[in-house]
Amino acid sequence: MCGIFGYVGNNNAVPILKKGLKKLNYRGYDSWGFGLKIRDKIKIIKDVGDFERLEETPEIDSNLGISHTRWATMGEISKNNAHPHTNEDNGICVVHNGIIENFRELKEELLNKSHKFKSETDTEIICHLIEEYSEYEFPEAVRRAFLKLKGRNAVVALHKDFNGLVGVKNGSPLVVGIKNNSGKEEYFIASDHRAFIEETNKVIFLNDNELAVLEQNE
Repeated sequence: MCGIFGYVGNNNAVPILKKGLKKLNYRGYDSWGFGLKIRDKIKIIKDVGDFERLEETPEIDSNLGISHTRWATMGEISKNNAHPHTNEDNGICVVHNGIIENFRELKEELLNKSHKFKSETDTEIICHLIEEYSEYEFPEAVRRAFLKLKGRNAVVALHKDFNGLVGVKNGSPLVVGIKNNSGKEEYFIASDHRAFIEETNKVIFLNDNELAVLEQNE
């Protein structure tokens, strides 16, 4: 299985995401990546192979991000196919575990609406589905997009204009961690609580068809 790890808080997200990914590497992987919110933009960093170049990841000034270790199931091992994935204008960023059983049907619908794709993965369609609901607040757009997916899936999404993360699951595991430090809370979300258990005061295992919204101190 692949690994999901996300962070929202007051500290630099990059070293926290690095540490979380390393704790998920027991699952096996062939590529890895980060999606970091920097003011009103999203920066993507990803690579193939082992974590040899992970420590070279720059200490970017961001306290909100998602990361992923991928084990290829759809599409070749490449940077394009590594997570996170974004929509065409890089405003929406997603990491995902699972298999979207109706992927081809959904992709055909999106192609007919002039969406353009950059990878061979099923994951990328989630970004475009969320974009289809852009008239809604971001958590609601994620909820509506997720309801269109068939199969066992877990998704964590990031938007350039939303100061938080949205996670939702059905079948594939997703866990929230909370750390209260002198009245300021930090939030973690991962596919395995072992990725953040040392950092947290409280762990919440999401049930199927539950959605979590993790914002700064809320």
